[in-house]
Amino acid sequence: MNGTSTRGDAAISLSSWEDLVTTALLGTDRRPLAAGASEASSASRTSAAGRSAPLALLDAAALATVRRRAGLRPARAARRPEPAPEDPRPALPAAAARRLALLLADRSGGAGGGRRGSSPDLMELLPQWLAAANGHGYAAPPQALPALLDAARGRTDLRPAALAFAGPRALWLARLNQDWRFALRAAPGGGAALPGPEDTEGVRRLWQEGLFAERVALLGALRARRPAVARELLASTWASERAEDRLMFLDSLRAGLSAGDEPFLEQTLGDRSRNVRATAAELLSGLPDSALAGRMAVRAAACVALDRSGNSTVIVVEAPHECDSGMERDGVVATPPTGRGERSWWLGQLVEAAPLGTWPERLGGRTPREIVALPVADGWQGELHAAWCRAAVRQGDAEWARVLLGVPSAPEAGGPGAVSLAERAKLLATLEPVERAAWVAGFIATHGLSEAFQLLGVCAVPWSAPLGRAVVDALDIARDAGSYPWSFSGVMGLAERCLDPAEATRLEGLLAMPDEREDAAPGAGGYWSEAFQRLVTTLRLRAAMAAELRPEEHRPAAGAPSVQSPDAVQPPDAAG
Repeated sequence: MNGTSTRGDAAISLSSWEDLVTTALLGTDRRPLAAGASEASSASRTSAAGRSAPLALLDAAALATVRRRAGLRPARAARRPEPAPEDPRPALPAAAARRLALLLADRSGGAGGGRRGSSPDLMELLPQWLAAANGHGYAAPPQALPALLDAARGRTDLRPAALAFAGPRALWLARLNQDWRFALRAAPGGGAALPGPEDTEGVRRLWQEGLFAERVALLGALRARRPAVARELLASTWASERAEDRLMFLDSLRAGLSAGDEPFLEQTLGDRSRNVRATAAELLSGLPDSALAGRMAVRAAACVALDRSGNSTVIVVEAPHECDSGMERDGVVATPPTGRGERSWWLGQLVEAAPLGTWPERLGGRTPREIVALPVADGWQGELHAAWCRAAVRQGDAEWARVLLGVPSAPEAGGPGAVSLAERAKLLATLEPVERAAWVAGFIATHGLSEAFQLLGVCAVPWSAPLGRAVVDALDIARDAGSYPWSFSGVMGLAERCLDPAEATRLEGLLAMPDEREDAAPGAGGYWSEAFQRLVTTLRLRAAMAAELRPEEHRPAAGAPSVQSPDAVQPPDAAG
């Protein structure tokens, strides 16, 4: 534009551009090119003769585009962002930084669908790598932060570990890129520093004026360090909070739950929100000496008794005939789900909330094992045992969980108490890791892998040696049976991430192509060879990752034996 351009010219230019867009959308045959635009187009050429309307439209659009760009006025310079904060953590070792770049690039050779190939799935190893890097306390390389944030953006399961590893610089970047704003929402207080418990005024101001995420973060931080202060802060504004916010805030009391919380929770049983009342009742039932637990014990004990009149002692059940207002206040939901009877629904809730210590005294001084072994009359055994299972999980009672689990060689869903594998998995979580792994190993040895996926998910990583051997032996048996390996792809994926890397050497004997049975699925042997090759390669890769992350002083000395680099492992030619 020249210096004589006016505001009117700008308006005409804008109008012409809108006319051009409208003409392009409708077509020049339905809406002829506006006169002003046509004249501008003609002026840009030595001759407009013979030019068709579409070409004239394009000429006019090109000229208008140049005018619009040239007419932009320089804007006032924006304020420069503050420099990125320093990250005081030690730098990542160079080899580990290179490995991180490969993992973030996700250069996996695995194929989609049923056949994954023999190359490790690098992206699936990223969570484990991040956990190890965070365990060593390393800082993320600055150049890796964009890719790390992109990975966390696409996978919510990565976010806690990825943001912890990325550190304060990731939050600095997130404020500059709309695509990474999730990092600010996920960070405590939106990435801002939270006041400490000793900063009474700062705590009060943030609680009164902060955003919801900041208030949740503040409450969680206080609960971890000074539970009573957090509870008093919550009580100070409880009456004015929204129901959904009260529910979220109440959930924070699970951390450090103690008898000191009982008065507040007991008061909350009268809340106008049913969900809040139910959560408060659940928390109180986790305190065996609470008044609510005592009330539930009385109600549940009135429904369950011993009958010694016959040839053997049996448990008899008389479920409640009504759900009164007192039961509802204590968290019993009156309306059952579709397909459930009211009385059995009420009974299950009472027994689940009653302290497990109620039953030895109520049932003749028997131990939990003796109680679970007693027959239950009139078909109430499943309902009663299932409620005891939920009580054992809620109260974290390993003795009852052990008894209700039964022996691992019992039928898949036929333990003395657990009515499903999902319940067994919850019961297993109450046991110590070693006992948990031994039970699952025994289950796999008896039943194989088809029902074991949920149970393996609660076992500590890396798997113990007995559990790892049980899984590998079951996979070998499945291969010998001629099944396709993708029938066990879920367990194979878990094995790649959870087996002890030291098992790689023992697994080398499984890499050879097996002799196919006549009744085997066509090509299954080749697929299994690929699957075991991928398993061995992944275990070696995990071993190399761990070695790269070890601090310099803990690495093997020069010339000492080391784990073979997984990059050097050459998979055999795939058959089939």
